[in-house]
Amino acid sequence: MSHGEAESSAADRAQRITARIDTARPHPARVYDVFLGGKDNYPADRKAAKAALAANPRGYLNVWHNRDFVRRAVSHLTADVGIRQFLDVGTGLPTMENVHEIAQRIAPESRIVYVDNDPVVLTHARALLTSGPHGVTDYLDADLRDPETILEEAGRTLDFSRPVALVLAAILHFVEDEAAFGVVARLADALAPGSYLLLSHLTADLNPENGMRVAKTYADSGLTFVLRQKPDILRFVTDNGLEPVEPGIVPVHHWRPDHRPWALSTLRPVETDLLNHLDEIDKIRYGDINDVTDADINVYGLLARKR
Repeated sequence: MSHGEAESSAADRAQRITARIDTARPHPARVYDVFLGGKDNYPADRKAAKAALAANPRGYLNVWHNRDFVRRAVSHLTADVGIRQFLDVGTGLPTMENVHEIAQRIAPESRIVYVDNDPVVLTHARALLTSGPHGVTDYLDADLRDPETILEEAGRTLDFSRPVALVLAAILHFVEDEAAFGVVARLADALAPGSYLLLSHLTADLNPENGMRVAKTYADSGLTFVLRQKPDILRFVTDNGLEPVEPGIVPVHHWRPDHRPWALSTLRPVETDLLNHLDEIDKIRYGDINDVTDADINVYGLLARKR
């Protein structure tokens, strides 16, 4: 292919990606980005985030603690278990402490494949491909509901005959039952013994009034939203030959906490009146991740090993 043909192909691909971006409807990855203080979102996403925050003013702590749970679990898998391969499905937009950054900081040879189907995430995929020289990262433009494509394409980077950590963080509650259980079963079936499932999931078990109010705001925004209870979440584990590791399925802030400061927090100004002109959604960046109680969290987290 000539240089001119390559440029034309890249331009055509960029145009196709742009055409897929629906700015009129919220997308889970971009709503999540709002709560993480990101800028890669649109008015529809901010509207959905604001509605969720109005329904549960401390709900941003679910997002923060979910992300921090992933940090601790990936660190444990890399440092203590020796996992060197990760398949992160429903990646979301790049932020601080992405899976490859956590894993390769501990084991530079780690290999990570990210999967998402939001074209906005795809446009920022380069930030997820900044692997260290001894490891590998890749990005797949694929849907969780298409596990065959995920496994086939991820197999170019990952060796499925060896242990892999499957990361399904805060994604399955956006997938209806008839799809979710089958998809996880297929992905888990492809994993070698000694592999792990890292899973987090919003639930109505914990502080159900807050959870149901938030679920309604997402549903009203046009997003599929399923608040599963603990027995149903455990089915993703027990139905697929997996065993939970200690401490089992617990609220994410109780999963081996280390109480580190939140990397995305901003120091509060001395003059707190300076915050008054901000929207509530913009004030959350001044929060403290360790200012949390059990009444704030609606997310379960667990890590499970394949026998």
